[in-house]
Amino acid sequence: MEAMMLLRGLYAIWLREITRATRDRAQLIGGVSRPLIWLLILGVGLNPYFRGEIYGEVRFVIPYTYLQFLFPAVIVLNIMYTSIQFAVSVIWDREFGFLREILVSPMPRPLILLGKVLGGSTIATIHGGLVLILARFADVTLSLQQMFTALGLMFVLAFGLTSFGVILAARVRSFEGFGVFSNTIILPLYFTSSSVFPLDPALTRTQMVTAYPEWLVFLVQVNPITYAVDALRGVIIGFNQFPPTYGLAVIFGMAAVFFVVALIDFSRS
Repeated sequence: MEAMMLLRGLYAIWLREITRATRDRAQLIGGVSRPLIWLLILGVGLNPYFRGEIYGEVRFVIPYTYLQFLFPAVIVLNIMYTSIQFAVSVIWDREFGFLREILVSPMPRPLILLGKVLGGSTIATIHGGLVLILARFADVTLSLQQMFTALGLMFVLAFGLTSFGVILAARVRSFEGFGVFSNTIILPLYFTSSSVFPLDPALTRTQMVTAYPEWLVFLVQVNPITYAVDALRGVIIGFNQFPPTYGLAVIFGMAAVFFVVALIDFSRS
């Protein structure tokens, strides 16, 4: 009986986050407009330059159009924005007293946090799924198995990034400060994740640092989002720049580590 009460409480917190997010039109507009801008403008604009020949030599060895290459990365971008911006709701609840009210309830703090993170993860996964609607436009064909596998990875990634957003919210107390701080994290992480340009898999590390600045190669290789993007690319278009196990390990590792750290911070609040 007690377990059922706890599950109902968990469901209520999850449902509250879902309801609040679905009523936020700005969030929905951003979730739709962001992939359209990236795919229609950046994807279409750079597509002719992604592959070509210079003096008889292929410029890129990756056998995909730029739209196909960019498509999984735009999914990750949508998830990143939605997951991390979800932490604004934590600041809101803290500022207006709702968080204090649920913290004094019989619900254990880990379940309260889990309900909030699951709510944010669900919304972020839905926003990532909105990009899948554009798959045919990007000339990407997905089977049901690919789609469900991608959605599973997207949810685990969203869970980790939502937990990361809670960690940020515990350290940034104002709405304005969080907005600026989150953007200074999202964009550098995204642009240094090999999301918009490939690291040529035909090159050795020595050749790679000759073709690219060594600091850029280092940032790409230590960025966890690199492996999340690579894992989705492997599922959606069948292309991996790194061993597929790397992406799975990083996505699940981020989800576990960030949730534990978020729980430690949440327990102190």
